[in-house]
Amino acid sequence: MSKIDRLNKAFESRVRLGIMSILMVNDWVDYKEIKEKLDLTDGNLASHAAGLEKLDYIKVRKRFVGKKTNTSYKVTRTGKKAFQDHLDGLEELLKNM
Repeated sequence: MSKIDRLNKAFESRVRLGIMSILMVNDWVDYKEIKEKLDLTDGNLASHAAGLEKLDYIKVRKRFVGKKTNTSYKVTRTGKKAFQDHLDGLEELLKNM
């Protein structure tokens, strides 16, 4: 396997990198908070979150807070490992340049 093959294609998007970076250092994070921190549109965040959820990299929790819906996200064990492997691959690539 070449060094570049250690990088995970799921994290090629800067939006997905941002989402995972936020979730790696926090527990459950609200949709609105991620949207504001990354300056994303609703559609952009929703589509990237759905992609990460499909890969089992994040969990989505939908609930009601009062009468309003609240969506929040949390990284899964699988997601933590995949993202850390990706970061390790980047580090390895940089060391060998």
